[in-house]
Amino acid sequence: MTAIRPATVQDLPGAYRVCLLTGDAGRDASSTYRNPDLLGHVFVGAYVVGEPELATVVTDADGVAGYLLGALDTRAFEAWQDANWWPPLRDRYPPRDDGTPEAALVARIHAPVAAPERVVRDYPSHLHIDLLERVRGLGVGRTLVDGMVATLRARGSAGVHLDASPDNPNAIGFYGHLGFEEVARAPGSVFMARRLG
Repeated sequence: MTAIRPATVQDLPGAYRVCLLTGDAGRDASSTYRNPDLLGHVFVGAYVVGEPELATVVTDADGVAGYLLGALDTRAFEAWQDANWWPPLRDRYPPRDDGTPEAALVARIHAPVAAPERVVRDYPSHLHIDLLERVRGLGVGRTLVDGMVATLRARGSAGVHLDASPDNPNAIGFYGHLGFEEVARAPGSVFMARRLG
């Protein structure tokens, strides 16, 4: 039986594990990264710590099986990360140049990729969702996104965007069914968005 509830810092290990197990365009990335925490540091932790009111986890009998994370104001969230999240990680993970996927993640810690201005201008909020295979197809994803959309709308957001992998057509199709449309592309990213006003 699945449950949806607010995320807490105690959920970080489980959420990091979900991030790793979905980190290859929705597939298991654990064979790609020697350090199992790096993906979570880049894509999960800051939301649970910095914007917990928009962080939700999906749990079942085996623990955390998914999450939905968001930021009301993308630029304010990026500024918070610059001031609070990235500095200790930069101390912990010095830059490296060995051509590995881990080196690419460490590079993102030292030089975070900001959301494109042309996207943020009209869609200032953003969300990030990952679900393990065992909870997909149950309507959980739709429930999570519908709840986030309602929350962001109630808090005055004009629009929400997300960054999907072009190598994950299932996710892109899922977002399309929920009213998201492609608004921009960048290397390795398909930006999809939905107006809330």
